[in-house]
Amino acid sequence: MPFNLPIALTLFRLFLVPVFIVLFYLPFHWAAFAAAFAFWLAAITDALDGYAARKLKQSTRFGAFLDPVADKLMVVLALLLLVEQYSSIWLTIPAVIMVGREIVISALREWMAEIGKRGVVAVSWVGKYKTALQMTAIVGLIWQYNQFMIYLAYFLLYIAAVLTFWSMISYIKAAWEDLTQE
Repeated sequence: MPFNLPIALTLFRLFLVPVFIVLFYLPFHWAAFAAAFAFWLAAITDALDGYAARKLKQSTRFGAFLDPVADKLMVVLALLLLVEQYSSIWLTIPAVIMVGREIVISALREWMAEIGKRGVVAVSWVGKYKTALQMTAIVGLIWQYNQFMIYLAYFLLYIAAVLTFWSMISYIKAAWEDLTQE
């Protein structure tokens, strides 16, 4: 297995997954902030590992495989925990859109790679904005510092959900010709 800075950051993000879960469920007044910080740290390492891989020219196949696994694992788990905690349809709706999109796009990317057209469904600017808004919203929903933060986090989550749906439709449109060939 190749080992470099981007892979170390991705492995650290995977290490943060169980840490985040434990912090999320701790019954202490500081636990929400600590869980939000762990999630925020994972989000930052997500941005840093991609930047480091490009800047240091340390992209590897293993890193390309592991990075999206770490990203999706942390986000999906956070959304599941938040849906349980809030027990609200208003959080469940965007969470279902986001998790559903990840499943659809992961399958689409795998299939497109199989036919040699992975670049057709490469990450776009919409996906990057969606991710930034999604991560920010999730941090706010975990921390719950005050009511304003919660409302702002919901607002950002809904914008992220719209961008999530938009990016899914964009990816499907880009691959449509290949999807509908017989």
